Amino acid sequence: MAEETMQFKTELEQLLHLITHSLYSHREVFLRELISNAADAIDKVRFEGLNNEEILEGHSDWKITLKADEEAKTLTISDNGIGMSREQVIENLGTIAHSGTKAFLAKAKEADLENNPELIGQFGVGFYASFMVADDVTVVTKAHGADAVKWESNGTGEFTLSDADKTERGTEITLHLKEDATEYLNEWTIKSTVKKFSDFLEHPVVLLTTKKDEETEVEEEVEEQINSQKAIWLRPKSEITDEEYGEFYKHISHDTNSPAETIHYNAEGAIEFKALLFIPEHKPFDMMMNNDPKSHLNLYVQRVFIGNDFENLLPGYLRFVKGVVDSSDLPLNVSREILQENPMLDKIRKNLTSRVLKTLANLKKTDYKEFEIFHENFSTILKEGLQSDWENKEKIADLLLFESTNKEAGEKTCFADYVENMSDDQEEILYLAGENRASIENSPYLEKFKADGKEVLLMIDPIDDFVIPQLMEYKGKKLKAVNKGDIDGDDLKEEEKEFEGYIGYAKDLLNGVKEVKLTSRLKDSAAVLVGDEMSMSPHIEEMMRRMGQDVPPRESVLELNPEHTVVKKVQALYNANEKDPKVETLTKLLHDQAVIASGAKLDDPAGFAARLNEVLAD
Repeated sequence: MAEETMQFKTELEQLLHLITHSLYSHREVFLRELISNAADAIDKVRFEGLNNEEILEGHSDWKITLKADEEAKTLTISDNGIGMSREQVIENLGTIAHSGTKAFLAKAKEADLENNPELIGQFGVGFYASFMVADDVTVVTKAHGADAVKWESNGTGEFTLSDADKTERGTEITLHLKEDATEYLNEWTIKSTVKKFSDFLEHPVVLLTTKKDEETEVEEEVEEQINSQKAIWLRPKSEITDEEYGEFYKHISHDTNSPAETIHYNAEGAIEFKALLFIPEHKPFDMMMNNDPKSHLNLYVQRVFIGNDFENLLPGYLRFVKGVVDSSDLPLNVSREILQENPMLDKIRKNLTSRVLKTLANLKKTDYKEFEIFHENFSTILKEGLQSDWENKEKIADLLLFESTNKEAGEKTCFADYVENMSDDQEEILYLAGENRASIENSPYLEKFKADGKEVLLMIDPIDDFVIPQLMEYKGKKLKAVNKGDIDGDDLKEEEKEFEGYIGYAKDLLNGVKEVKLTSRLKDSAAVLVGDEMSMSPHIEEMMRRMGQDVPPRESVLELNPEHTVVKKVQALYNANEKDPKVETLTKLLHDQAVIASGAKLDDPAGFAARLNEVLAD
């Protein structure tokens, strides 16, 4: 056959511009696409061989071969797969986005044969990624029972077809690399790219290099397999040792420790995928160095790495989970780089989330010490789910541990144990958030509850004050911050009549105080500041100020203990002479100590010191 020039059947120049400049984020994926196509070609001929052994022609040493020629500036990718006839070359390479793979899969489905191959190439455009790095591409291919054919194009709207002298079935693609793409002739670059994208491919990927024999000084061609083929997630769990799981986890996480838990399963039915997930015991190095709030799992399609930027495979509050998901059914876009939202993806995400939460719950039940280590490292991240995952917020709550007024420092309890130990007359789960245990365990806010023998959870993680209110209730019990809002049992009508005049005076005197009232929440302290139910705790406001955040003025209620000596004294002084300077001094001191006890900073510490010295000198 003489050389024949043909036009592409579509607007190639516009489409090639899209493919080579917009479709793919990184040029290196061209090698992934070509290797994937080669793997498909091998799977196709193996499948055809089930009914026609003759097509195999004795070639069962399946492999994909790469060869770089630095002098010619060419990179060649070859396989011993199905190959193509002249008509198939025109159909598959002469029409942009024609998917020979889809047509083949339809044929396989119609045949209803066992062992149908699940092929990688879904879109038929991957071949054209070659033009991102090559200004000329040559394809030499031969199908069983057909003459070999050579296809060549520089991507400018036409291609040529001619005879080739290839004698064995398969396809050989030669890329004439652009000047700015010669890095792909480098042995290290080729190996690292294959390692990244095709390391777990079923078929061997080998690199041909020329080595000089040390003894004879004669150069010879050496074949080196550069992918491991060890897709551990595809093997039965019964065949995998803990050591193998640990090594794979370290490989993908860059962690030096073994994982706390391993989740390995195949989802079958309406959705089918394979997952191998790891829950770390300690924060891996990449998490300590990276504050990315998104979850990243390694996504594979039939062992071929697609990417790890698909944040919607797991919610962000589970971003500590490492692992892989392998599915041929996920809705990727045409470049296989963007994961589209659809009901199937939502089911996969729910499935993975449920598995992780269930595994953590089981770890808490079976190995509490190990779970405590996990909790110490990752609970702050996990708690984010309380305000973002309404469907699972009680499951998340079940995994949280807190210090408590009924526990020694360092000991933890959980919501479930708290509810179990509640008295029959207690309706709320009581908690107090603060900067650390030392600063709140003797807080005035706890006095009444300690006296009544009621346990209060001490929440000392900075995120607690933001996310715990989002939980609202647990097992039908509402959560109540003891430093916010009213408390039950404040029936002080007689005392309120007695203090009515002074309370009005104090409210007019103190700026920034929304209300002054009497309370029964205090047993030993004279005064306390109480915010409303949805307000931030003072220590969180201080933290935000230190970070340069604008914090709106806080309006709190000053609650006074009518049984306290100082409160009684200032009331008596007011009744005797409301213009007595000591009334103002003592009232401001009551407010000052309430501010300090709340965890906030005084606006006028010098004024506080002056007032305190005045009283001490009296």
